[in-house]
Amino acid sequence: MTACLFDLDGVLTQTARVHNAAWTQTFDEFLRQRATSSGEPFQPFDPGPDYNRYVDGRPRADGVRSFLASRGIVLPEGSPDDPPDADTVNGVGNRKNVLLLQRLRTSGVEVYPGSVRYLEAARTGGLRRAVVTASANGREVVAAAGLEPLLEARVDGLVARAQGLRGKPHPDTFLAGARLLGVDPAHAAVFEDALSGVAAGRAGGFGYVVGVDRVGQADELRAHGADVVVTDLADLLDVADPSAPARAAVRRSAGEGGAA
Repeated sequence: MTACLFDLDGVLTQTARVHNAAWTQTFDEFLRQRATSSGEPFQPFDPGPDYNRYVDGRPRADGVRSFLASRGIVLPEGSPDDPPDADTVNGVGNRKNVLLLQRLRTSGVEVYPGSVRYLEAARTGGLRRAVVTASANGREVVAAAGLEPLLEARVDGLVARAQGLRGKPHPDTFLAGARLLGVDPAHAAVFEDALSGVAAGRAGGFGYVVGVDRVGQADELRAHGADVVVTDLADLLDVADPSAPARAAVRRSAGEGGAA
């Protein structure tokens, strides 16, 4: 392994819960209005299974489309510039982004201390480092979290749209991250907390896929292709020597998991 490709929300930063809250509010408002107009019973968005299965790790429009399809709801696609009150896939997604930015301004961006330790160890060990996120706010979140000095490249939702990259579970964005670092996917490790992201890492032929279990879905992460599952990136570091290079930690984990 010569490079690490990190998802952002839920792996490096504690913004996954903020995303989840914004999605919950967005979908509940949409579903409540739909129930009122149609006479159907209101069934709220479940921030557990619904978020993890249909939304987490996906581009906004894909998340909207995937969740609504699970409820048998089809909306017009609209365009990325749709206003947030438009009843289109992009409109619902933009409403979520408005709520997300409001919450980020209020609560700020917290990082996982263990992830910062791992990033620092990766830099010390000479590993290349990129962040790969579906979020269109990747640049702002990385800057607000103070992670810019620890990351060399970024592929986010804006980059994906500009380059026509498919979202996770397709491997396109991770492959783009590997290209930015100039490494072959077989020599890069993917770090993901989302089921769709783990599946993307496996589909891309990456050398190693680390599942980060923040919500108690270790078995599902393994089923989607994780070689190893940890609750925090610091678990991959040598507890006897916290400054041990991450290169050795990844190699050690890969050897234990039987990965090539």
